[in-house]
Amino acid sequence: MSLLRTTLDNGIKVLILEQDSAPVVSAWIWYRVGSRNEYLGQTGISHWTEHMLFKGTNRWPQGKADKTISREGGTYNAMTWLDFTTFYTTLPVDKLSLSLDIESDRMQNCTFSEFDVEAERPVIISERAGEENSPLFLLGEEVNAAAFRVHPYRYEVVGHLCDLQSITYLDLQKHYHTYYTPNNAIIAVAGSVNAVETERLINRYFGAIHSDVSPPQVTAKEPAQRGERRIQVEGPGHTHYLDIAYHVPSATHEDSYALTIMNAILTGGSGFLVGQGYLTNHTSRLYKALVDSEHALDISGNMMTTLDPGLYRIAATLWPDQDMKELESILWTEIDRLKNEFVTQNEMVKAQQQALALFVYASEIITYQAFWLGFTEQFADYNWY
Repeated sequence: MSLLRTTLDNGIKVLILEQDSAPVVSAWIWYRVGSRNEYLGQTGISHWTEHMLFKGTNRWPQGKADKTISREGGTYNAMTWLDFTTFYTTLPVDKLSLSLDIESDRMQNCTFSEFDVEAERPVIISERAGEENSPLFLLGEEVNAAAFRVHPYRYEVVGHLCDLQSITYLDLQKHYHTYYTPNNAIIAVAGSVNAVETERLINRYFGAIHSDVSPPQVTAKEPAQRGERRIQVEGPGHTHYLDIAYHVPSATHEDSYALTIMNAILTGGSGFLVGQGYLTNHTSRLYKALVDSEHALDISGNMMTTLDPGLYRIAATLWPDQDMKELESILWTEIDRLKNEFVTQNEMVKAQQQALALFVYASEIITYQAFWLGFTEQFADYNWY
């Protein structure tokens, strides 16, 4: 394998990984915009803009790109997160130009109308309603709002209902033209390609697109928390949920690696990607202390991988009518034990192997290899992860 990393004259960062395991290629284009770039009154606008960019262009009207890629045996999708929005295509290697043509046109020529916006509004609102069917979403939203008083990480990617009811066509057009620019983009390609030829191809499709202005930077800094914040969310049903959040540094901080291993020790570890693989957490400390003892139905942990300082979360699902105070007492005991006692060599090795295995699972296929190229470039460079 060999990697080419360069920047086009208009500011697009390009990463190309030559990987000859199969005659396929995956191309991802990343924009540095997500809920981190939003404010009250405009929450959810990044996710909504992603939806609108599937409405097409004059050359690629709605539905044409999807049908064309499917006909060629490819897959095509997008997602919005806290720090980014990304669109990707995986298809036969000789069809790479198809993906680049669609994405370069999408970057500059989307033609969604006011009618399209109003037609999509109930879709976006119903997506929010679907999220609200999950008690863990409702609890997590309140925890985020309590943990972040200033920083926009307090907002869910899907946005607040009041904003989804009031965001306008002009708001979405402004968001699109502000953030979908070459100097705010990363292109990551992995597959059975020649890197030099692929760079030329990318330059052919994207090189002439101008970067008129740089998107505004996020300057909000969350003030230090001065004490424990505790919230309670009421809802129907008899099952109780616990969500504990600790402030942690940004992804590029040197402690992020130690925190990843800590999470593996406590809860068995977690990965960023859906479908990247699964490792049982039945040997983790909190599983043994809480699930094996029947104080909880489930336990999980998650480290936010974010540009700015984020959260480390521990979530537990309790048995119906289980005593929350008793569960908390056991959990705090385990956290204090981790603080005050050395981890054994065997436990450390196991946690490191779990973390490594999750990453290996997440790198097995070409689509995920291209994902990691672009994902890591947002934070530092491809060597960071």
